[in-house]
Amino acid sequence: MLENGILKIESMKNRCTPEEWQARVDLAACYRLVDIYGMSDMMANHVSCSVPGEEGAFLINAYGMMYEEMSASCLVKIDHDGQVLHQPDFGELKYGLNKPGFILHSAIHKARPEVACVIHTHTPAGMAVSSLACGLLPMNQTSMRFLKISYHDYMGVVLDMAEQDVLVRDLGSSEAMVLRNHGLLTCGRTVGEAFNWMHRLEL
Repeated sequence: MLENGILKIESMKNRCTPEEWQARVDLAACYRLVDIYGMSDMMANHVSCSVPGEEGAFLINAYGMMYEEMSASCLVKIDHDGQVLHQPDFGELKYGLNKPGFILHSAIHKARPEVACVIHTHTPAGMAVSSLACGLLPMNQTSMRFLKISYHDYMGVVLDMAEQDVLVRDLGSSEAMVLRNHGLLTCGRTVGEAFNWMHRLEL
């Protein structure tokens, strides 16, 4: 709720398991790091994290909040079908879910249960590389980490659930993927691993 123009979110710490709380803390920290490293796109991209011990559930940002605003308690918990399992009280702001974010992240979490975290960015550098026919060139030792990077052809704004199958097929077992004419995506067994992949990819 809003108090003097400031959004106040009730703490989730005593309303979830210790494991979920730690996942929330890690994910909120990841959002802040993505912003600090200049990889955020205001509120247009997303980072998600599976909920430990709760099969089929993951945490993602509420659409409308800036990355620098993220906290452990403001994250929305949803399942693979898009059903909201828990959403904070955002008061009159009435933040909801970003449909493309749900479609993209739920597809990967459902198909790759070993993946705990998925990061998607729209940085100028990432979008530039995604627009090149040659893709990511192994021109230095950092880019050579991604010799097995995957590619997903642009199918328009991600609003069609049918794209999930194509996206998962294109990602395969990779940790990183170029969404052509769109941006970048990484995933990892932990939030830290996914962030490390994205940080290296963005370099």
